[in-house]
Amino acid sequence: MMNPKVDFYFNKASKWQESLNLLRTLALDCELTEELKWGHPCYTYNGNNIVLIHDFKEYCAFLFFKGVLLKDHDHILIRQTEHVQSARQIRFVSALRIVEMKAILKAYILQAIEVEKAGLKVELNTLSPPNFKVN
Repeated sequence: MMNPKVDFYFNKASKWQESLNLLRTLALDCELTEELKWGHPCYTYNGNNIVLIHDFKEYCAFLFFKGVLLKDHDHILIRQTEHVQSARQIRFVSALRIVEMKAILKAYILQAIEVEKAGLKVELNTLSPPNFKVN
């Protein structure tokens, strides 16, 4: 069910507006709860974050919170930066690509829900990143 508190994100004029609305529909079709977190639409299962929608200058994306635990059979998950340990993105530069990938994207969302249901946790590296001084 659409959350009216999130509507502003999808109604704003943006070159990604059509793509963002397609991603929203896809996430809601997977029976996730729509919330607003960090200023972005976030989709949860039993209160646990599954996927976030966000847009940037060059692309829009699904961000899977435990993406590192997903089986990436289609090789579409991207590590945003070298310091990101858990989350993985699927990036889009056209609404047509989202339409073409609908079944694949739904499968990744359902897989992420199964990861959450199974209680799987990401083992985070707690070592300091290189060039980081601890006093």
